[in-house]
Parts: sequence; C-alpha cells; structure tokens
Amino acid sequence: MTLRRRTAAMTPEEVKQMLAAGPSARVAFLPSKTSRQHLAETLAAMANAEGGVILLGVTAKGAPQSDADPAALRDLLMEASLLPDPPIILPSPQTVQVDGVTLLSVYVPEGLPHVYHIRGLYLTRAGHQNRPLTTAELRQLLLDRSESGFESQPVEDATLEDLDVARISRYFDQLGLPPDEDMVEALLSRGCITRRGADGLPLEQPRPTVAGILLFGRNPQRFLRSAEIICVRYAGKSMGDEFVRQDVGGVLAEQARQAEAFVIANMRKGMRIRGMAREETTEYPLPVVREAIVNAIAHRDYSIRGEGIRLLMFSDRLEVYSPGRLPGHVTIENIKDERYSRNEAIVAVLTDLGYIERLGYGIDRMIAAMEEAGLPPPEFEETAAGFRVTLRSAGEELVSVQPQKQRWPHAFLNERQEAALAFVQQHGRITNSDLQALAPDVHPETIRRDLADLVDKNLLIRIGSKRATYYILK
Repeated sequence: MTLRRRTAAMTPEEVKQMLAAGPSARVAFLPSKTSRQHLAETLAAMANAEGGVILLGVTAKGAPQSDADPAALRDLLMEASLLPDPPIILPSPQTVQVDGVTLLSVYVPEGLPHVYHIRGLYLTRAGHQNRPLTTAELRQLLLDRSESGFESQPVEDATLEDLDVARISRYFDQLGLPPDEDMVEALLSRGCITRRGADGLPLEQPRPTVAGILLFGRNPQRFLRSAEIICVRYAGKSMGDEFVRQDVGGVLAEQARQAEAFVIANMRKGMRIRGMAREETTEYPLPVVREAIVNAIAHRDYSIRGEGIRLLMFSDRLEVYSPGRLPGHVTIENIKDERYSRNEAIVAVLTDLGYIERLGYGIDRMIAAMEEAGLPPPEFEETAAGFRVTLRSAGEELVSVQPQKQRWPHAFLNERQEAALAFVQQHGRITNSDLQALAPDVHPETIRRDLADLVDKNLLIRIGSKRATYYILK
C-alpha cells in the first residue's frame, strides 16, 4: 500500500493492509520485547530517510502479539526517542485494535530538519532493514539539512518555573497520557525543555527551549519579544491613516485563535452571485485563513529578532507575512509537494493540539478551497527575509443579502443610517457631527446609537475615541 502523510489516527483496516504487505523502507514491524537500542536505530534510520510507520507489538512476519502492553511500549518509545542525537521529536503514538489485539503505531515524519546519529552511527533505511549511511550519502544529507534548529536552543534566564504547568497538564490530558506521567521526561521527548546549554554542555537543571516557551510559557514575549502577530485592517487597497490594529501575543495556540478572530471580525460578509444563484459567503474561506495563519506561526524563523508575523487586511486582499524564507529544500516551485519543517517541536505539539497537519503546509487544500469559493488561488512569494501568502478578496462579487434595490446587506436600517452609509461611501468616513448635520432635528444620543448600531450590524468600523472618533466602511 502507498504510505501517505498521516493526518489522523490509523484505522484497523490500514494496519491490516500494512501487516499483509509486510515491512518495507517506510514500514517496520518490531516485537514488544524489542530493545531500546534497536527501536532508536529504526527511528533514526527512518528520520534520516523518508519517514514511515513503526508498528510496535508485531512479529517480524506481521503477527500481532496478544501480550503487548501499550503503556510499556509508550515508555519504551519515549526512552528510545531520546537516544539519538539530537533526540527525535515524534507525534503522539496511536493505539490500534486489530482482531482484538492492541498495537502501537508510531509515525516518523518525513522532512525532519536534522541528521540523526546514535553514538556516531548514522543510519538510513534500505528495503526493510536499517543500514549505515555511506560517506557520500551522509555528506549530501548534511548539506540538505544544514539549517540548525533555533527552537531547540535553551532560553537564557528562563527556568521551568516560567512554564505554565496547568497548560501543560491540559495538553497531556488531551493526549490521553496517564496522570503520573513524568512531566520533565515527556517535555524532553517533545523538545520543549533541554538538559544541554547552547554550547552543548550539560546544564545543572533542565531549561525551557525556545519551543517550550512559545508553546507553554507563562509570558513568552518576556523572552522572545518578536514572537507575536501584528494584525491590521486598512480601509483601502493600500496602507493609510485609517486602520484597526491588534497586537497578538501569548502562547502560539492562543495567537492562532486571536488572529483568526481578528480576521472574522474585520472581513466582509454577504452573498455571492454564482451563475443565477445567490449564496451566503465570507470574504475569504475560513479554512484557508486558518491554514495561512497557522503555517506562518509553525514555520516562521523565530531567530529573526525585531520583526513579528504581519497579518494585513486591505479592501481587496489579505496578506500574511512571516519572517524567514522557505526552509531547507522547499521552494516556491515545489511547495505543493515537498515537506520540510524548520520547527519540528512546534509543529509536533500544534499537531497534537489539532491545529495543523503534520509537516504539511496544506497548500493543496488552500488552493482547492479558494477555487471552490470562486476566488483566485493563493499567491506565494519569498521576500528578501521572509515569506508572504496573499489571498485575493471576493471584491465586488460580494453583494447584499437583500433584493437588488436594497443597497446594504442588513435589514431594518432607518433613513438616517442609510444616509450615513451613503455619506461614508462618498466621503470615506463619517463622524457624529457629520450625521448630526444630515439630521439636525435628531437628538445627539440618537445619532450616537445609530452609528453604534451600524458597527454592531458589521457595516462600519469605529476608529479612534471620544471626540476624535470617526467611522469607515467595513
């Protein structure tokens, strides 16, 4: 069978197919009594090759072992993943029931950023066996994976006290790990803490890594000020003085949620005419927006200081810019097909939390969703020091949910509100004084409520405060 990138737990049917097909370069069977050393060697060999799946609790001939203990196999896997140098960060293993027998499925991702060795032994997969890399193969692999992992560096001045224990516990609960799980060992296996300093020498006490602080820190921006998302919504097609801005910080998962909420709150909603039919729509498909945001968070270069992710909304497009050019061997030309992760620990944890497909940019899904919405495909661009994704808006194709004679997409607008919207369309903005001049006999408090109601109806955006307040079209 063809081994695809894993996006969900393996089904019993998939495992049965693997057992029937036998071991290969990307599938390994290991018995429950396998040694920690042999499991570590297989992990390293697959990580240095094209990744794959290891089925633990299976004989060499593909027979499930009824005496396999999933909990003991999980412990064995954690210990084995720490033996290679650097340790291999894996997605959470999955238990699979096959004919009443419980097996452990371990996915080794493709496109990992390091070259792994065990006490100087560099392995790869050849057929269904592990073998040492030749000198030429090792040299080429080192060249291909020359980018060092900043996320694995210890954070200076940070201690384990700077990690949010409650957040870590919720993460472990979501993974289904037992309550007595050793938190330090579990975080070590996920690349969130380290026992080595930046110079490679042992530390007296474990210290959070960059990934650990970004994923579980109490205040990540205290140590990494640029690890934020700057969200801005401009009124027109270019940057101007009229804008709404929100600086999003906190841990990465929270950044993803807040940035998505910003887009939802600031993009147009209405109807699109497709053929002779009218259908409800948003300015951009939400799954595409979510993919663009999460990919920027997961794959940006956090070693670049002084610059965060920028999410910019204009009247005709949305741009997501992340510091750092495309990693490894990924280019604009092969971005749909190639896989390489600059931040394997961040990707692993965000995958466990359900945010992203393991090591997948989701480019094909983004293109398909934009096409389904009748929009141009996403535009991908490398800049001098970063990577930008641009989504083109539905633009003038977004129309009112009301009959054609109704100009605005919300019912129950009074004459003053209709006049206010027409004024903004002509002049670009409106103030309380402007609307008061249009309706001089109306009480100022009624004028204020009219404009506040237009904001609540998702038609206007309020800019400024007190006497400097004005409103623009959303």
